[in-house]
Amino acid sequence: MTPGTAKALPVRSQGRRVGAVAGAAMLLLGAGMVHGLPSASAATVDTSASYVFVNRHSGKAMDLYDWSTAENAPVNQWTRNDLAVQQWQFVDAGGGFYKVRSRHSGKVLELPNGSDGTQLVQSTDRSSATQQFRLQDSAGGFVRFVNRQSNKAIDVWEWSTADGGRLAAYADTDGANQQWQLVRLGGGTPTTPPGPTTSPPGTPPPAYPQPSRVTGDVGVHDPTVVKRPDGTYLVAHTGNDIALKTSTDRVAYRNAGVVFPGGAPWTTTYTGGARNLWAPDLSYRNGRYHLYYSASTFGSNRSAIFLATSTTGASGSWTNQGLVIESRTSDDFNAIDPNLTVDDQGRWWLSFGSFWSGIKMIQIDPATGRRLGSAMHGLAAYGPGIEAPVLVKRRSWYYLYVSFDRCCQGAGSTYRVMVGRSASPTGPFVDRSGRDMLSGGGTQILASHGSVHGPGHQAVLADTDGDQLFYHYYADNGVSLLGINRIGYDVAGWPYVY
Repeated sequence: MTPGTAKALPVRSQGRRVGAVAGAAMLLLGAGMVHGLPSASAATVDTSASYVFVNRHSGKAMDLYDWSTAENAPVNQWTRNDLAVQQWQFVDAGGGFYKVRSRHSGKVLELPNGSDGTQLVQSTDRSSATQQFRLQDSAGGFVRFVNRQSNKAIDVWEWSTADGGRLAAYADTDGANQQWQLVRLGGGTPTTPPGPTTSPPGTPPPAYPQPSRVTGDVGVHDPTVVKRPDGTYLVAHTGNDIALKTSTDRVAYRNAGVVFPGGAPWTTTYTGGARNLWAPDLSYRNGRYHLYYSASTFGSNRSAIFLATSTTGASGSWTNQGLVIESRTSDDFNAIDPNLTVDDQGRWWLSFGSFWSGIKMIQIDPATGRRLGSAMHGLAAYGPGIEAPVLVKRRSWYYLYVSFDRCCQGAGSTYRVMVGRSASPTGPFVDRSGRDMLSGGGTQILASHGSVHGPGHQAVLADTDGDQLFYHYYADNGVSLLGINRIGYDVAGWPYVY
């Protein structure tokens, strides 16, 4: 906020039939094309080009799980990033069929048998009928991959929208979860995807990018964002009673009121009576919006993090769920800048911290949203100033984003965005050079440049066109504004912005 302040198959039953009806409804409504370059149809496949396959239902890309090169490794879906693990080339197999070869591993797609639920895998090219697919056109420029041996389609199992969702064989129903957009990347090397960059995915740009174009009410500080079930965006940020904004397209934003129109008197012990509440963290889980937020005063670690929940996210709809954690002047940490993460085991974790001894983490009870147990983990520290943790899991890694140095000084701010990673949500986190973040480590991915001063207090949004970094920065006149850039991942799996 402010520097100095601080593999068993699931049971299939009615879910399949309901999903198929939903998919048909999507087709009748004319679902739009997945955001990307012009797509191919069955008749326009270019065997010299590389493609990304984006599922119509989930918006996720066909992906080699965990960058595997192993025989019979699973092929699942993942947020689109256009890296080699999501790039595929068609090889003519004759008779209107193709083999589909991974640019990462050199292996081809295979449905090893004809049973519904058979996992899609990669395997060495044997020219087997189980490795050959015809492309069957669907409405709207999408295609289905139908296996030569089994006549089954490649299907997003149980209509998953999750990263890592299984791809499997299933009877060809022409459901949206069996329909794929073939996004042509070109021959040899990928071309530029949509976004504010001229650098191809996998290659960081030579200089920090300008923020993407945003319009409307974009004066924000400490932004957090969630994508709502209807596809729109809800932003919360520091302000009196916590300010809200909405967007339908991630470009134009409008004021949507405040979380607590009547104020939040339970916080005044920590704010000295002020209504300004800091550094919220938004997420949508189990049909409810969860909002963790901070109460403090500048320069003090007499601070607290509270939780509020809502079923709609609208102004005035939020219910106070109470205190989560507080810090006192005798403590060596500062209880502000919360961020909620759910790990692969379903455990909830809250990271937080500003200056003092750095970034901390506690476990959260999913049933209540409040603290579980007394353990506190140290994640990162940096003497000149560290705050605003954001922890996200991508593939095998938990990435910890933080802001170093000083915020809140207008165009003189020195905030910058740093990152480290760990195989565990509780660390240890190290930077690209292997330095522990508890010892001041961190890999810089965004800093001041041109008229962008002190970018930081970041949030990461997984969207259909890839990860997005939301942050605030200061203009030359000292006004705090919303910045958004897309996140790419290089060949070693380290993030960068473009």
